[in-house]
Parts: sequence; structure tokens; C-alpha cells
Amino acid sequence: MNLSLEGKNAIICGSSQGIGLAIAEELALMGANCILLARNEENLKVAVADLDISIRQLHRYFAIDLNDHDALKNLLTEITSSQPVHILVNNSGGPAAGPIVDATEEQFLQAFHQHLLTNHIITKAVIEGMKKEGYGRIINIISTSVRIPLKNLGVSNTTRGAVASWAKTMSNELAQFGITVNNVLPGATRTKRLEALINNTSQRKGATTNEVEKEMMEEIPARRFGEAAEIAAVAAFLATPAAAYVNGVSIPVDGGRVGSI
Repeated sequence: MNLSLEGKNAIICGSSQGIGLAIAEELALMGANCILLARNEENLKVAVADLDISIRQLHRYFAIDLNDHDALKNLLTEITSSQPVHILVNNSGGPAAGPIVDATEEQFLQAFHQHLLTNHIITKAVIEGMKKEGYGRIINIISTSVRIPLKNLGVSNTTRGAVASWAKTMSNELAQFGITVNNVLPGATRTKRLEALINNTSQRKGATTNEVEKEMMEEIPARRFGEAAEIAAVAAFLATPAAAYVNGVSIPVDGGRVGSI
């Protein structure tokens, strides 16, 4: 099985911490040259310095707010004019928790701007290079709410579903060029995002964080939270030549929590 990414260039969004950083680490171990994008420059410096360079991979980073679409477009022009991008990982922190009935129009617009529009801008920027290379892997980190909406995540559920439909449509249009588009759906994974959700639920229910964690784990057949590296392993496989015929799918990585087949 060909799992080598030697000579491949990858952009990983939201890669200064959490799942994005874990994906960058895995892609680097498989030989890819990684370009890390996130806002926190100090974290990015540390992240890039720690990436594997055993086969002389060249890694770099750009500190940028992905919601600044004008700056993002300029940066992508700079990157793609100097090298092709073979792998794109679209990844961004989720919208704030809360019931959908309490959501404002501004919250929906912000979420669509941050997720759907940002993904679209970055993807469009790398498509032509992927076509010329005859190789493209677009991987979107979304959520299991694509399958079953999650409690108290109204705006997130809505936005994630839109991203999944966008990705499926994109996969149909790009498959003929050797480009795949797939989604990874993380379940409850030990990240700062999960900590925030646990704290929010704790305050809303008047329960301790330990009680909230225990209740959440009881809904997971594996009886534990996932680790960022476990999400990264699936994303990394989708980036490889071995995954060339996997296209247009959404893969839960959630310890079996999703109730649908």
C-alpha cells in the first residue's frame, strides 16, 4: 500500500494546535512538505520546528486570520505561484454552543463566513495546480453532526451540514481530474474545543465538569474521548495515493457514538 507523501505539498489550516497540528505532524512523518496556517504565530513557530524532516522536508508557516478573505486570497496567490499544492486540509474551530432558537442572524452569517466561504476560497485557489499535477486531496474536518445533530450546537449543526453538502458537490466535479474531496467527522476529541463545550454544558446544567464528562463518555461505545492523533491518522490516509478511490464520503472517527449505519 502506497502511503508515502514524499514530494507532496500540503496546506493545513488551523494547525497551531489540536487536530490541525496533529494532522500536520502525521503528514510530515509520511514525507509531505507542510504549510501551516493559523493566527497564533508563536504556536506556529513551535509547531513547525517540531515537524519531522527526516527526508529533508521543507516546512513553513503563515500567521493569518482565515476570516480575512482579502488577505487570505493574496497569501494563496503567493503560495500557489511558487509551488503546487497537492493536499489541502480545511480545518477551523467550531461556532459557539447554544440552542438554535436563540441564534442570531449574525451568528449564522459569521459561521458560514468562517467555514463554508473560507473553505471555498482556499479550495478554489489550489484546484488548478492539483489538476496540472493530476493529484489532489481535499480533506475537510467537520463534525459528526453531519450525520446526527448534536444537542446545544444549533449554529454549528447547520453550518457543518452545509459544508458537507458543498464537499460532496465538489467531489463530483473534481473526481475526473484525480482530485478527491472527503470529510473527516471527529467525535468528542480531547481539544480546547471539547473543554469549552464541557464547561458550557456544566454551567448550563449546574453540574460539575466531571459529571458532564462522565455523561458524555457513557454515550460513546468506546467509553472514552478520542485523541487528536486518532483523527489525524484517518485524515492522513485520505491524503495518500492509496486513498485514490475514496471520494465524496464523510467518515466518523468517534468511538462508535454516531447511531446511524
